[in-house]
Amino acid sequence: MEVNTKLNLKNDVIFQAFFAKKGNEIFLIDFLEALLKIRINKIEIKEEVTVEKLSKFEKGGRIDIQATLNDGIIANIEMQRTYQKGFEIRTVFYASKEIARGTKAGTKYEDMNKTIMINILGENMFPEKFDEYIQKSAIVLEKHREYIITDIVEWYFIELPKFRKHHPNMDEKINQWLVFIDDEDKELVNMAVEKNKVIKKAQDEVNNLTGDPELQRLAELQEKWAWDEQFFKMMAIKEGKKQGRKEGRKEGRKEGAIESKKHIAKKLIRKGMSIEEISDITGLTKEEIENLND
Repeated sequence: MEVNTKLNLKNDVIFQAFFAKKGNEIFLIDFLEALLKIRINKIEIKEEVTVEKLSKFEKGGRIDIQATLNDGIIANIEMQRTYQKGFEIRTVFYASKEIARGTKAGTKYEDMNKTIMINILGENMFPEKFDEYIQKSAIVLEKHREYIITDIVEWYFIELPKFRKHHPNMDEKINQWLVFIDDEDKELVNMAVEKNKVIKKAQDEVNNLTGDPELQRLAELQEKWAWDEQFFKMMAIKEGKKQGRKEGRKEGRKEGAIESKKHIAKKLIRKGMSIEEISDITGLTKEEIENLND
């Protein structure tokens, strides 16, 4: 199996192994502080992601990074390389599960922990006219969107393709991390490494991870799945367009035949032929002929 692409943090396996590895908490803290604009004094990763757990990817498993921040804020971080239909519903579903899982029996509603769902997207999810590459969502009123009903759950959607189109201010830490995760512009990556000592350490750690033979095998397998998914999606779209053109021609011929029959029926009406006779000749229903007569 050959996958001609450099492994980086956009690969689910490398992403999980990097951010959820014991001893790498400093990287997750630096990234989350930059995104959420809060000070994180304590972080606890719910479950360290090991090579054994990552092997679940071979069976189509899903492993997200789950961490508890400070006084109980739950953060769920996911790298979603390709956009999949129903992703919006899925992230709402998983947010609900996180809230339920983190709430003990008898807990008052006002004491429930806040849940933050962070989705880093390798493909755009929102329309191009929405120029911002970081979208934050909460539960708000339809006609008064400035009013947040509750902030018990928040969503962050980071669209990397839109981020590339901007000229990011590299003095902002979140942009330094997005450049490093995206790994598309080497000049900007070098700039991020120079400006952020944590990212400099992170670069060494990513190099170590991608050099691990077993982790590399799992990562390359995941890359192959991603490429296969894109290929089949493209083929499905192509086949759909082909079928659409075929159905369009078929429908066009059908419509043309009906119009031809109506044209003949109008001539027969003018000649004074009865509706029953016209129906026998053209195959049109009596109702259709009466409408023409009207």
